[in-house]
Amino acid sequence: MKLLLHSCCGPCSTYPIKVLKEDKIEITSMWFNTNIHPYMEYKNRYESYKLLMEKENIPTIEMDEYDIITFTRAVYGHELERCRYCYESRMEVVAKTAKERGFDAFTTSLLVSPYQKHELLKEVCEKMAEKYGVTFYYRDFREGFREGQQMAREMGLYMQKYCGCVYSEAERYKKLK
Repeated sequence: MKLLLHSCCGPCSTYPIKVLKEDKIEITSMWFNTNIHPYMEYKNRYESYKLLMEKENIPTIEMDEYDIITFTRAVYGHELERCRYCYESRMEVVAKTAKERGFDAFTTSLLVSPYQKHELLKEVCEKMAEKYGVTFYYRDFREGFREGQQMAREMGLYMQKYCGCVYSEAERYKKLK
């Protein structure tokens, strides 16, 4: 199977890549994460992603587009639904790319994180799969979250402290008080 793996970052991609390789799935990774804020956080995550893909010898499709203005405008006034927009805007591009480039299926490394809205993400991916006529390869990778984080640390990958958007950054630091 030829699979397009959307990678939200290097650390979250480690475990899914390990499992997919063990299952003999042919992986190409895609970077498309316009939600990440601030810019230097985006760059750190992107560099970490590229380092992992090089170490794992994974071909990539890189859409290096920092577009925080579009993201912020889209969720302004709808902050409680921001995750849906974030998932939909990225998974639509991933599903469309998978279809256009002849992949058998697509998935996302976001499925490894216990901090994501897993059922909402799954619903969005299924919707995009149907819209573009490409299979969504569903697998609950959360069981390997801690293992993947340890693998990332051992590789020296940049480890982020929040999901990515300005709102998740604020929530993360508010919890520290």
